[in-house]
Amino acid sequence: MNNPLLSQELLPPFKHIRIEHMEPAIDQILSDNRVQINALAAQPEPSWDTLVLPVHNLDDRLNNAWSVIAHLNGVMNNDELREVYKRCLDKLTEYSTELSQNEALCNAYKAVAARCDFAQLSEAQRQSVNHSLRDFHLGGVDLSPEDKQQYADLTRELAELSSKFSDNVLDATQHWFRHITEADELAGLPDSALEGARQAARQRDLDGYVITLDFPSFYPVMTYCDNRKLRHDVYEAYVTRASDLGPDGGRWDNTPVMAEILKRRHALARLLGFNNYAERSLATKMARTTDEVLGFLTRLGEESRPQAQQEMAELKQFAADTYGVDDLAAWDIGYYSEKLRQQRYDISPETLRPWFPADRVVTGMFAVAERLFGVQIEIRPDVETWQDDVTAYRVSREGETIAWFYLDLYARKGKRGGAWMADCRVRWRNLQGHLQLPVAFLTCNFTAPVNGQPALLTHDEVTTLFHEFGHGLHHMLTRVEVADVSGINGVAWDAVELPSQFLENWCWHPESLALIAAHHETGEPLPDDLLQKLLAAKNFQSGMQMVRQLEFSLFDFRLHAEFTPEAPTNPLDMHRQVREQIAVVEAPAFNRFPNAFSHIFAGGYAAGYYSYKWAEVLAADAFSLFEERGIFDGATGRSFLHNILEKGGSEEPMALFQAFRGREPSVTALLNQSGIGRHAA
Repeated sequence: MNNPLLSQELLPPFKHIRIEHMEPAIDQILSDNRVQINALAAQPEPSWDTLVLPVHNLDDRLNNAWSVIAHLNGVMNNDELREVYKRCLDKLTEYSTELSQNEALCNAYKAVAARCDFAQLSEAQRQSVNHSLRDFHLGGVDLSPEDKQQYADLTRELAELSSKFSDNVLDATQHWFRHITEADELAGLPDSALEGARQAARQRDLDGYVITLDFPSFYPVMTYCDNRKLRHDVYEAYVTRASDLGPDGGRWDNTPVMAEILKRRHALARLLGFNNYAERSLATKMARTTDEVLGFLTRLGEESRPQAQQEMAELKQFAADTYGVDDLAAWDIGYYSEKLRQQRYDISPETLRPWFPADRVVTGMFAVAERLFGVQIEIRPDVETWQDDVTAYRVSREGETIAWFYLDLYARKGKRGGAWMADCRVRWRNLQGHLQLPVAFLTCNFTAPVNGQPALLTHDEVTTLFHEFGHGLHHMLTRVEVADVSGINGVAWDAVELPSQFLENWCWHPESLALIAAHHETGEPLPDDLLQKLLAAKNFQSGMQMVRQLEFSLFDFRLHAEFTPEAPTNPLDMHRQVREQIAVVEAPAFNRFPNAFSHIFAGGYAAGYYSYKWAEVLAADAFSLFEERGIFDGATGRSFLHNILEKGGSEEPMALFQAFRGREPSVTALLNQSGIGRHAA
């Protein structure tokens, strides 16, 4: 069978990939791998060249097929693909568990680590072997046969449950919509949102307007729509997604799914000798103990909450004095916050949209990367993609190709919400000595161009794009040639957000904004008065934003740290407890936020959502060096490239940070950058 997913070409032949190719490709690779793994594990004197490199070769072939399948499942989801994806996921989970519990293979790795020439291997090679030995332990290799079987069962069930959670959120999000025929009901919405609502209606063969729960539709309603009843209805539909309540209550309810996930995670952690899943999570992170994480989050909360309370009091006073609203509800917060922002700074996200056409932002972002890191990026329309509005790019340095990536910017039916970067191909030097170049998928969900007009982004969307591109640069600019510590591979999860949050800073400085912003009709730069208003409003309600993220982090971490099978923690109860401790916005009783918290129940952030704040400290402190020396200072940019981006997971993240910054990170930099409390600049 001529299966394009078995091709060893660098760039996948998307135009030739069919759903019927997927499962046979995975079956073939898994079958081949099993045979070869047994032979590799049985060799008498394993070495890097005879064991580790061949294993990486097998891993890479599997990754190159699965990365494409997983990506298409996220961006072109349909019932047929979903079923194939689930079946393949089951097989991969079983294979992964099998591999991690293969005692012969583990012993072969131990033999490599015990060789007298182990010290002569490169730091990346030694780190790779050490990570593998750690992962064998975390995969249950030391367990009894009965416990190994239980571990395998738990792992398989968790993969199925996480996929179910994600499917429920996607189905609940895409099922609900509100058809509106009278434009008056949408008074206050900006033209861009109205046009998006018209387009959503046309896609459903309806007249008038359609509001959906996709973020580009949901957010403008919550921020600008004068119709309080509509704001309430959209908010209720959004915060009850995949739950027992709301317009689709009970249809895609994730309540039992969450309970089963938590129960199995705890059992998995206990099998491995940890007290709870939070401890298990920290085994691969920078933070060392649960107390360290809780102390970190608590300190940020203590520093931020007084300012958040003050900001909330100001908002309530403003709504009462200016609009006569004395009963500010959760669905009013965004709306009146935007009114207050406009009154205080005379600026709104919509005011700025004309200066951020997507094409200009993208080329400006590339120019920032070129000035900082010495790379050139060019569009390649000859490269096959999975959708007409997806673009492929070549990354080079001094004329030499070093990476490729795909950019998929716009929301569409069947595409998972949010924004993310995923690897398509990993940089490494293979068995034959050939250097495989890295390839990345960069995905967002912005409003697509309509009626021949360019897509115009909000400034928040610009920072989202920079965030994902930061992840992409981490993946693509690595110089590591060992697969499992190349790019973002092997990087501690609470350090992996450093490059992404770091790059967001270039959305806030006049020198870089000059490259990013230009009026979509005239090409004129962002006027100085708008620039000054944007910068003045940067830390508007930063205290409220900080405690909101701390709420998510504390909820996630405490949920996993405090779970016991004897008295299972109810996620809704834990969410209420945490909100009482940290939140300043009162949530209605019908709020079911945990039911759609995909980051922790269907993503990689279980007992790790705190990583955003942890890495934000690293990013703020790293950027403070650019603030001292100039945001395009060449030597500082090269230092960040050499010490952070190029090193991937080949060294410990704290050592890399200290090599760049000259000291350990300080939380003060984040508080200062956010304008919070006594640290406000």
